Amino acid sequence: MGNKFKYISIAAGPLLACIIWFCFDLNPANKATTYMAGLAVWMCVWWVTEAVSLAVTALLPIFFMPLLRIAPLEAVAPQYTDSIIFLFLGGFMLAFAIEKWGLHRRIAIKILSVVGTKPNRILMGVMLSTYLISNWISNTATTIMLLSAVLSLIDVVELKIVEQKDRNKFAAALLLGLAFSATIGGMATPVGTPPNMYFFNAYHKAYPEMHDLNFLTWAKIGYPISFLFLCLTYFVLSRYYLRKVEINFEKNYFKQELKGLGKFSFEEIVISIIFICCMVLWFTREEVKVDNFHFKGWGSLFGKMKVDERDTNMVKTVGDATVAIMAALLLFLIPSKNKKGEAILEWDDAKKIRYDIILMFGSGFALAYGFEQAGLSNWLAHSLEALKGTHVLVLTFSICVVVCLISEFASNIASIVLVMPIMIALQHKLNIPPLLLMIPATFAASLGFILPVATAANTIVFGTKRIFTRDMFFIGLILDIGGILLITVLTYLLL
Repeated sequence: MGNKFKYISIAAGPLLACIIWFCFDLNPANKATTYMAGLAVWMCVWWVTEAVSLAVTALLPIFFMPLLRIAPLEAVAPQYTDSIIFLFLGGFMLAFAIEKWGLHRRIAIKILSVVGTKPNRILMGVMLSTYLISNWISNTATTIMLLSAVLSLIDVVELKIVEQKDRNKFAAALLLGLAFSATIGGMATPVGTPPNMYFFNAYHKAYPEMHDLNFLTWAKIGYPISFLFLCLTYFVLSRYYLRKVEINFEKNYFKQELKGLGKFSFEEIVISIIFICCMVLWFTREEVKVDNFHFKGWGSLFGKMKVDERDTNMVKTVGDATVAIMAALLLFLIPSKNKKGEAILEWDDAKKIRYDIILMFGSGFALAYGFEQAGLSNWLAHSLEALKGTHVLVLTFSICVVVCLISEFASNIASIVLVMPIMIALQHKLNIPPLLLMIPATFAASLGFILPVATAANTIVFGTKRIFTRDMFFIGLILDIGGILLITVLTYLLL
């Protein structure tokens, strides 16, 4: 039955793509729109069923996007080397150093001594701490920063779980809790995630006469929605994974373990300092401008540049990846005291990096690029114009559904950049308060829980190989639906 399901799943991907390609014409003016939709469905089927290796699925855009004349190979290939991939590389090298010298175990035991040993309380501790940190720094950086500690928590606790299936459930709950909490935490504040910041600028430019949006306004809406969504996520994960998981620790287990670890080694101290510096630099890099408060951020010291001479857009010269790579370089250069002739991190340690996950990252960016180039994102967004004259709740719900769907395949910032002009145009035609359209769309851009490539946080935890795609799909679908309903109802009530 396993082989039959595998072969059926392998055939289902291209079959569904061919049905879309030959039986539908989404955009008569541009065949690439239909071709891109078919390719996206194909990849989605293979990812969800795990019919072939995830890395194999990730290579499909390289072959099909040029072949279907969606985009040339020279434009598709660079998507697999986006700057966020180097944030991933640098962050994981830092994680390898933490693991190599045992710092992760020390952190994990300390966390357990605070939150307790019940599975639900451990999950709550991970999710709440991730949520609070992600209020202020990028979701990707938050996930990378906490991944080592969460993996160590899993290692420590697994020893006290008898059944292997329960160990797998516990690991999946914590890893998905980490990724999803990082995404949800970004919704709470204007600086938590790029779509929020983009929305602030777009709103003030489109409605300069309006003075009803500031940090406090957002927080009054963002915190209730994001915190209730966090509670919903916790409930879903704990019910799905942890209902029957039992853990038994001796009374003095943590005291004994911490005592057994001894004093901090030289390497642990150095890694801790680098880790804390990374946190501070990630917190303070970005410019924050809300109301009368203006914090420039150290990133502004390096200015902006053109990507090439033909490009008119100026981009920032440094980013979160710069910090991660700096940390990795320092770890490769600082000599170890306990292993003479070696650095704290050697290249052999870095060989554990999952290059199949890097390909998955790249395919996510390639899909987002394809959606834009083929006009599929525009087609999805413009479908909202058919909703003129409907009740505001129906309109808001539909906006959230479309933006969430786009965000599953495209980046959250690409989703909101695409949809925001349509929201402004709709508002002028419908003559309703602009925030009632724009804020739900901004929140919905942060939804993306179904696919491993929907967010960088999803991809990072998926790289641990402790999560099945079908589980992420099932739980993600529940959370996407729950998130859409929460955003629709609460923004209507609060605004």
